[in-house]
Amino acid sequence: MIGRDNASAETTRAGQLLSVSDLTVRLGPRGMALVENVSFDVARGETLAIVGESGSGKSLTSLALMGLLPKALHVSPESRVSIHDGGRQRSLLSLTNREMRRIRGAEIGMIFQEPMTSLNPLFTIGNQIEESLSLHTDLRAAERKEEVIALLERVGIREPEARVHAYPHELSGGMRQRTMIAMALAGRPRLLIADEPTTALDVTIQAQILDLLRDLRNDLGMAMIFVTHDLGVVSEIADRALVMQSGEVVEAGKVHQILTAPKHPYTRALIAAVPSLDRELRKQKRPSPLADPLVSIRDTRKTYTLPEGQIVRALNGVSLQIERGEVLGIVGESGSGKSTVAKILVGLETADSGDIQFEGHPLSYDGNDRLSMRRAIQMIFQDPFAALNPRWRIDRILTEPMIIHGLNGDRSGRRRAAAALLERVGMPPAALDRFPHEFSGGQRQRLSIARSLAVQPRLLIADESVSALDVTVQAQVLALLAQVKADMGMTIVFIAHDLAVVRGICDRVGVMRHGELVELGPVAEIFARPTHDYTRNLIAAVPRMPMLAATAS
Repeated sequence: MIGRDNASAETTRAGQLLSVSDLTVRLGPRGMALVENVSFDVARGETLAIVGESGSGKSLTSLALMGLLPKALHVSPESRVSIHDGGRQRSLLSLTNREMRRIRGAEIGMIFQEPMTSLNPLFTIGNQIEESLSLHTDLRAAERKEEVIALLERVGIREPEARVHAYPHELSGGMRQRTMIAMALAGRPRLLIADEPTTALDVTIQAQILDLLRDLRNDLGMAMIFVTHDLGVVSEIADRALVMQSGEVVEAGKVHQILTAPKHPYTRALIAAVPSLDRELRKQKRPSPLADPLVSIRDTRKTYTLPEGQIVRALNGVSLQIERGEVLGIVGESGSGKSTVAKILVGLETADSGDIQFEGHPLSYDGNDRLSMRRAIQMIFQDPFAALNPRWRIDRILTEPMIIHGLNGDRSGRRRAAAALLERVGMPPAALDRFPHEFSGGQRQRLSIARSLAVQPRLLIADESVSALDVTVQAQVLALLAQVKADMGMTIVFIAHDLAVVRGICDRVGVMRHGELVELGPVAEIFARPTHDYTRNLIAAVPRMPMLAATAS
């Protein structure tokens, strides 16, 4: 814990499984400390959350425990990491690579944030789980195959006998994450480290994964270290928490105490930035009768045919109107059709049938309409690093659309306009001469917003534009979008799976499920009195934090 002295560090607490004392990770043997003097204990059956924003050192701490740090990083000699087995302690930092490989999987399992990059795309999930069993158990081949099916069944994958032959790309995000959990459990570890395992998941899938991890912990008596920036998730699953900032632990204690009576200003700032279903709504306008909507979508349908011939109905008769100047939220789980609506509006997909009008005219990206529509409707994508050309400086990224649409005169005029865009999104003009990789995730999302505003669009579509951001950065980007809307009178379609975020920024919200719009109305009414069972299930699945004590705010 914070300030734990050397005497207490040597004392083995009853039931203690892992002891970490003065863990310091440096860039090079004597370089800058990225993690400094981190100390904590984990008891059997306990869940410890390590909380903080990107760059806080939480993931480096978990990688150091597993011996998986990049070669450029070094654990300082004064650091101590011990795992307890009965009355015996073993120092993990003194083990050779070969000895540490026996610990990984058998003693300590790990679930990584992105299962698609952690699973081998060339092998079936059954092969990959069986490999873990062959490394960490004495089971024979036939027994391993039975155990693979049993593990898949334990983590809630339906029809495990069939799914065992599936490749990672054939599974949904939630099923891939369940597969990663099955692999981590294959060696029956006593400690499970989960590094942001629910960040990119839909709210209902997230709730299922949290329930699964809780049940596994209780059934197997495992300890867990849960690494996350989501304080709502922490309130749902953890017993104790460490709050990290700039590589140091700034606060530690029981979760309820930290969330209701935080002592450190950084912890209070994190809590204040978390969107909540329980906080008072901002003052929202009552939508007009939509006599002259900006966008009108009527009975729109879109199907896809998979390679094996299966037909997927992405949109099944969707009808929707978007008012001028409003922020319309569209929510739903993966596969609900919400991103398909966005792609059709921005011209990346074409509807099979239906009528879509923009400003009273048929939406078309053909012929002479192509350039004018590209300017009128712009999109902010979920991953700004993939959306910004890594070979171009920000100057070229922002001025290229101006050149295409003949805006802002000559080269010097376009550069002045680009600098003004950066100022609008809270970035310095000096950023014009830098590349995308030189910025943080939040800064890159600001640059993506600037890029979308470069042609002064009338409709802005934000597709999961804040889902991967830390809570404080997320709050800044949401405030920026609200300010941009107010300044420019813009209409925004805000697509997300985070209902708390949608509740805070949107005027109306539409709920999509299996390609259909099942509910639509003002935000206050939908969240207070949802009429559809699916909407009620979505709202019920959102993690809720205990209320902050008045003295802490």
